[in-house]
Amino acid sequence: MRLIIRGGTIINEGMSFLGDVLIEDQRITALYKAGETPRGIYDNTIDASGCLVMPGIIDTHVHFREPGFTQKGDIESESRAAAFGGVTSYMEMPNTQPQTITLETWESKMALAAEKSHINYSFFYGASSDNMASFSQVPRNAFPGIKLFMGASTGNMLVEGKDKLAAIFKTCADLNLPLVTHCEDTQLIAKNLAQEKAKQGDPDIRLHPIIRSEEACYQSTSVAVALAKQYGTNLHVAHLTTARELEFFGHDEHITAEAVVAHLYFTDADYATLGARIKCNPAIKTEQDRQALRNALTDRRITTVGTDHAPHLLSEKQGGCVKAASGMPMIQFSLPLMLELAEQGVLPYERVVELMCHQPAQRFHLCKRGFLRPGYFADLTIVRKAPFQVTTQCIQSKCKWSPLQGHVFNHQVMTTICNGTIVLHDGQFNTSYRGAALQFET
Repeated sequence: MRLIIRGGTIINEGMSFLGDVLIEDQRITALYKAGETPRGIYDNTIDASGCLVMPGIIDTHVHFREPGFTQKGDIESESRAAAFGGVTSYMEMPNTQPQTITLETWESKMALAAEKSHINYSFFYGASSDNMASFSQVPRNAFPGIKLFMGASTGNMLVEGKDKLAAIFKTCADLNLPLVTHCEDTQLIAKNLAQEKAKQGDPDIRLHPIIRSEEACYQSTSVAVALAKQYGTNLHVAHLTTARELEFFGHDEHITAEAVVAHLYFTDADYATLGARIKCNPAIKTEQDRQALRNALTDRRITTVGTDHAPHLLSEKQGGCVKAASGMPMIQFSLPLMLELAEQGVLPYERVVELMCHQPAQRFHLCKRGFLRPGYFADLTIVRKAPFQVTTQCIQSKCKWSPLQGHVFNHQVMTTICNGTIVLHDGQFNTSYRGAALQFET
């Protein structure tokens, strides 16, 4: 099969130019600037005039809820939502039920994805207090790394204690495994929560960033960075939320940070209108913190942007700081959201592609993905410049709600191509296609 994408603005490797992309079977064959494409016979042509053409988005932080919580979401529904958002590859987290902390549970997830995932897939292996010996059992070229919860969150996979944490950091360093951490100081959070619960049993949701405070994030992140320096661990700190934490990053290519779209978009002022719909861990914080995170997108203290996509039923999002579930579905609209920030001058379009495509691939050593290059897998996203409103009807995630409902974006994903196959085009979805297991360089 020969497919050509004609006439779009190609955004790739820091450049934007009008041109064409030629795909043969699963791979990119060539990129041509406008007017340089040789004559040829093609099985299919996509007219991308007026559109942005970029590598497929790689989301390195998702929770697809299968197995164990499939009433909220599953691999089929959430990978479909991802494809509608221009995402072609994902790395899923281990706090499912059962937790992904044994070789058997990891293999089971891989088998489920091979059967159900509409796009390319991989799964982090979870760290627990006593499973370090099993890290080496997982095929190194088949998973992105280890996920460590240094703060209690969904799934109760918390690991505490200096000796246990040190053992995990050292084991990851010895095995040359990337370690991704959720950093919040649980003891400080528990103290803050107890104080607020004494005043009211289920504290108002506006107190969430006070309970899961800046100090709780800073203290935990400082421990993670210190341990990474001590043992030479390849550390990536997930979902940074505070200006203070940014001081740890931008100095060492082996100690990096992620921002997620919710913390780049919302502030604590939004609790007044959206309530627990934007409750997540770590909490959305101040306007000053959001601005610092946005600034860090371009000064390279932030290395990747993901979603922490975490669907819950809307009924589970009722209540305050105790009762309401933490997490929100974001994957379908993450690219339009980031392109909106680009429109507003927060960062260039080229940097959006670096943060969501190039650097996720580089940070986790993905094989032949994340760039538009000859010989690379043909994972592409084509975005039409046209307004669309987020409605219940367009939401693909199984939970059928979004904190962005009612918002009008000016960029809409027109086409998603995965391994050379058109998965989505003009609203038509290829339900039969299944993605591939991601491979990682060792």
